[in-house]
This record gives sequence, structure tokens and C-alpha cells, in this order.
Amino acid sequence: MLTSLPNLLSLSRIGVIPVLLVLFFIEGDEVRWAACALFAVAGLTDYLDGYLARVRKQVSPLGRFLDPVADKLLVASVLLMLASFERISGPTLLPAVVILCREIMVSGLREHLAELRVGMPASRMAKLKTTIQMVAIGILIVGDSGPAVLPVTLVGEIGLWLAAMLTLVTGYDYLRAGLAHMTDGEPNGVAAAGRDDRLAVRRVGTGGKPAGAG
Repeated sequence: MLTSLPNLLSLSRIGVIPVLLVLFFIEGDEVRWAACALFAVAGLTDYLDGYLARVRKQVSPLGRFLDPVADKLLVASVLLMLASFERISGPTLLPAVVILCREIMVSGLREHLAELRVGMPASRMAKLKTTIQMVAIGILIVGDSGPAVLPVTLVGEIGLWLAAMLTLVTGYDYLRAGLAHMTDGEPNGVAAAGRDDRLAVRRVGTGGKPAGAG
């Protein structure tokens, strides 16, 4: 149901995007810190919506759609704004591109596997990647407005590179698991209900929050 709390939290991540984009156009250290805080709160809802969906037993098809879409829209929007305002530039654009390409690939893969009634839960490494990625982006939002005694931008860039490396690993794992279903010779829509438990998907990971919970 759209008005369930988990789904509302997912929708809040989408709703906060225009506010974040506007804040990029406003100069001032306080504004950057405010944008970072807003981004951090939005990132926290990513954990909360899955937790509440499990606790309240409100996992739904709508939530499975909203949750990953909200995450990808938030991350992609902020990365593009960071590049546009040259808070990341030069070689640091490469990990940003890697992250965006991986998100597009995983979205397409999930859409195809959904037709086969095959789940693709997030692995522990994927969750670690997401955590590092969100922290790095938050640091880069602050950028030069951070404490002068700390290399804030450098720390954010290192975090983004680390997230990109984990992105390549997890993206390969997802692709390998998905290809096992796409090349098994069965026509779309013929998959049995038990395919969710197949080992190829389990290798991607089974613990924690369901993909798109809410």
C-alpha cells in the first residue's frame, strides 16, 4: 500500500532530491553542511524502510519497486550535480561513471529476472558498498567547506574509488548469477516458483533487507 510507512520513507528519498539539487545552487558553508545532513537522513531511510517492512510485515510489490528506484535516483542525481559543480573532476569522474553504469545494469537485470520470478537479494558486500558510497558522497557534498585541518575532499574521493571497486565486484556477482538464469534455455514465464532458492541467486547473498522491501 502506498501509504504504508516503509513506502512513505522510500518516497521521501525521491521527494528530497529537488531540495538537494536546489541547495547546490546556493553558496555557503552552512548550505553544504545542510545538504550533507539532508543526504544523510535520506540514506538512513534506506535502512529504515527495509527494517520496518520486515517488522511490520509490509513487504509489497510496490515497495520492491520504489526502494531500489529511490536509491538510484538519489545517488545518480547527487553524483551528476557533484560533477556539474566540479566538486569531483578529472580521474574522480571515473568511479562515479562506474557506479552509475553498475546501477543501470543491475536495474535491467532485476527487471528481466522479475519476469522469471527469480529474486535477487542484496549481498553483504553490496550493502558494504552502498554504505561506503553514501558516506563518500556525503563527504564530497561538504567538500572544501569541511574542517581546514582535514583533507575532506581527498577522503571523499578515496571513498568513492573504494565504492567503485566494490561496485565492480558486486556487479560481476549479480551478472554471473543472472546469466545462469538467462542462458538456461527456459522461455520467459515458464520458471517454477522454486527458482528463488537456486544456488546461482544464493551466491549473490541472502541475508538482511529484501531488495525493494516496503
